[in-house]
Amino acid sequence: MIDALFGSKTRVKLLHLFLNNPGQSFFVREITRKIDEQINSVRRELSNMLEVGIITSDSADNKLYYQVNQRYDYYVPLRAIFSDGDNDAKVVAVEQTDASVEKYGQEIRDISGLRLAIFSGVLVKGSNTPVDVLLVGNIAPSKAKLLIAGIEKSEGREINYSVLPYDEFYYRLSVRDRFITEIIAGKHKVIVDVDNVINEN
Repeated sequence: MIDALFGSKTRVKLLHLFLNNPGQSFFVREITRKIDEQINSVRRELSNMLEVGIITSDSADNKLYYQVNQRYDYYVPLRAIFSDGDNDAKVVAVEQTDASVEKYGQEIRDISGLRLAIFSGVLVKGSNTPVDVLLVGNIAPSKAKLLIAGIEKSEGREINYSVLPYDEFYYRLSVRDRFITEIIAGKHKVIVDVDNVINEN
């Protein structure tokens, strides 16, 4: 039934492999062994999946490796469909809403020493920036890590985040540093801005 929905048995097996192993990469012959399909069929489907954007490829040691693209727009609902059900976090296939972002925002506001927090990337619809959470201030790394781990569990995917001391952030903002400019110029949501620094620029 699901084979008919997704086009081919090989594609379904590939989706199952990749979506149950986020962060892991596989080379072609390894994939053919794991899913027990012909190499030509595997290569064809990998090419299709690369074109769509559900997987990415990278070369190392003269081999081409493939892994799931956790920033793919439909990653979360697809993972919910293909999940084995024994993952640490049960994936809930829901479209990102302002309510869930607001929930994360409430948790972020409780971090002491925080002066600025911006959401972008996968947490803001229509944002294409590679950073999902920017935290600025005198923040304990363990606090930031714990917070991001909670968001990752809720989202069912990796979250890219950056923590900067305030002085470094303000300097980089003043010289229009590319990293900062890309976040602010793209779609984003300001969660905390104690010094009203974003509105000034």
